[in-house]
Amino acid sequence: QVQLVESGGGLVQPGGSLRLSCAASGDTSCASSMGWYRQPPGKERKLVAGITSGYSTYHEDSVKGRFTISRDTAKGMVYLQMNSLKPEDTAVYYCWMRCDTANSDDAGSWGQGIQVTVSS
Repeated sequence: QVQLVESGGGLVQPGGSLRLSCAASGDTSCASSMGWYRQPPGKERKLVAGITSGYSTYHEDSVKGRFTISRDTAKGMVYLQMNSLKPEDTAVYYCWMRCDTANSDDAGSWGQGIQVTVSS
């Protein structure tokens, strides 16, 4: 079992920055992909950024150039640096992790989510 705990969310003005952190604990010995999803009010949850065990990264088009995902595998951490925040970035952000060797029916593990609100 893997437990994921997000931190660093909150209220920020448009144009501001936040850094989300996610701490993984439990059975984290596997090589894994990690990522950040977000769910705006009334909308479905979607992938924002991901990073593989080989440190390849993906950023969704709307956040490219503004958000950066990174990880510290030794510490079991994944981060999301969010700059130039916009009101449309307002959402609950979820940390996600999945072992590379997981079965196909294993969707991975999720954090509890953290609120990010961008408003003046």
